[in-house]
Amino acid sequence: MTDIIIIKNGSAGRITLNRPKAMNAMTYAMCTAIEAALEAWRSDPSVAVVIFDAAGEKAFCAGGDIAELYATGTQGDFAYGQTFWRDEYRLNAKLHAYPKPVISFMQGFTMGGGVGLGCHGSHRVVGESSQIAMPECGIGLIPDVGGSLILASAPGRLGEYLGTTATRMNAGDAILAGFADHFIPQDHWPSLIDRLQKTGDCTLITAAALPAPEGPVARDKPLIDRHFNGETLTDIVNALRHDNSAFSQKTLGLMARNSPLAMACGVESIHRLRGTTQIHKALELEYRFTYRAMEHGDFLEGIRAAIIDKDRSPQWQHALDAVPSVAVSRMLMPLGRAKLTFEEAGMQIGFIGLGNMGAPMAANLIKAGHRVTGFDTAGITVEGMTCAASAAEAVTQADLVITMLPNGPILRAVAQQILPAMREGSILLDCSTVDVDSTRAVAQDAAGRGITALDAPVSGGTGGATAGTLTFMVGGAEDAFHTAQPLFEIMGQKAVHCGAAGNGQAAKICNNMILGVTMIASCEAFALADKLGLDRQAMFDVVSTSSGYSWTMNAYCPAPGIGPTSPADHGYQPGFAADLMLKDLRLSQQAAEAVDADTPLGQAATDLYRRFVEDEDGSGRDFSAMLPRFEARGR
Repeated sequence: MTDIIIIKNGSAGRITLNRPKAMNAMTYAMCTAIEAALEAWRSDPSVAVVIFDAAGEKAFCAGGDIAELYATGTQGDFAYGQTFWRDEYRLNAKLHAYPKPVISFMQGFTMGGGVGLGCHGSHRVVGESSQIAMPECGIGLIPDVGGSLILASAPGRLGEYLGTTATRMNAGDAILAGFADHFIPQDHWPSLIDRLQKTGDCTLITAAALPAPEGPVARDKPLIDRHFNGETLTDIVNALRHDNSAFSQKTLGLMARNSPLAMACGVESIHRLRGTTQIHKALELEYRFTYRAMEHGDFLEGIRAAIIDKDRSPQWQHALDAVPSVAVSRMLMPLGRAKLTFEEAGMQIGFIGLGNMGAPMAANLIKAGHRVTGFDTAGITVEGMTCAASAAEAVTQADLVITMLPNGPILRAVAQQILPAMREGSILLDCSTVDVDSTRAVAQDAAGRGITALDAPVSGGTGGATAGTLTFMVGGAEDAFHTAQPLFEIMGQKAVHCGAAGNGQAAKICNNMILGVTMIASCEAFALADKLGLDRQAMFDVVSTSSGYSWTMNAYCPAPGIGPTSPADHGYQPGFAADLMLKDLRLSQQAAEAVDADTPLGQAATDLYRRFVEDEDGSGRDFSAMLPRFEARGR
């Protein structure tokens, strides 16, 4: 069973969310799969309509899967969440402007990210069980996924009310507020979907629609309009507190659960958007908040209280009636270069080297809409890629060329083939991990031909290449770095400009020298703990939360069954092979020798990994397999 089922049937492209036990919450992988399908169907003449539905009775989609957002955010990794929200918002924008009819059938709960999927299409169907809500303020976010635009367009002051109280709308209220269009009894949905697939005729929906039952929001609208017409959250709270009615007391109780900062920013966002029909403006404003939500907002505390500890007692930054205006301004101020943009992809890219890393990187670029022409000496192909007969042929029309190669001599040899064939003004983006001298020599040769070279080695392994969560360490001209930034955002979660040509490689080898040394230390410590009779779990619980904290311990623990899942739990099948660690450590020592740097621990780690790979059983195993090596050895 997959999390999402994407098929073409008759005249329809159908997307079925298939995580009923998880209330069909949307993962990042589901988001990217939906976008890829929409792009493929956009120009497919056999697809007349797109249909969204979901498995199970409880929910169409209860939101985004926030577990990974919390896990990464609490480790100080804010880039994963920023990437998730950025790509999700771009998907919301595509749904809003899609050139073909998009029909959604929203049973049960449709909340948060589910609103982004189900409420931007052309035909939004609800039924008897439908409950639609924007509950983001309860976890420290503002109403997002384009929901702020719907709230800003709602009649009267329903937007402020629904956004700050997380009130659930039945079918009638959802239609009133602008989140849905048609009420159709749910027992009619299967046959209606079947006919839509056969005919692609959207008039079938209008013909099947019935009057929706009135909801409580509609009945309370006069009170809502009276109390929620203030300029700020404080104005709204004061109006409610000066009214002792049951409505006011109940509403204050609902708002007391939520983040005051998020509610204040939500009200401000709705006011800024009132009168506009531009979803790009709404999503860009939402992204300003979510980009900062982990580091500066209440998001992590909200998730802790609601999902992790479940104590329902979040410690918000501000009191309900005391959110400083400067705090609102700070969360909603422009992001500068990090601004959310919506340019359609379409760069012509040459890609040389389609191995375990290169192939999934190229695939992600293709899914994002870029045109990729590739070449690999092993004849590897990627779906959607144009195959070239030679490296030179792959780069002749390219705006940017990416190389992912095994070592410096091969990089130099490939550069001799492709640089004469590349267009003046184009960019050579080398993602290989090679020696600094080779990188700088190629950059110098490229500059002489009017080509800008960037060295951008990666961290994240094959899993990161497939998931598009790599980290790029980039050396070279800053303007070329900014030109390549949209590609880094597709292939990875973070790109750091490290300075002049060669500095990306320098950062990579320094980083991996630290990684090699700390992995050895972690493995030695577990082996010592075993011989001292210390339980591995107890050791992990202490070290992972104290001064021994490290990535090799907390995120990539070498001990099977301890900490997050890692290669140790799969027989040390490589996520990052010991052979590659040895290569990177040798590069570090080669560089250290060239600049007369004293790196005794780096040299010791190199010597240990050389013995492990070349003289023992380390070749082909993960670099964390040092642990069983130390287990079997005495002093």
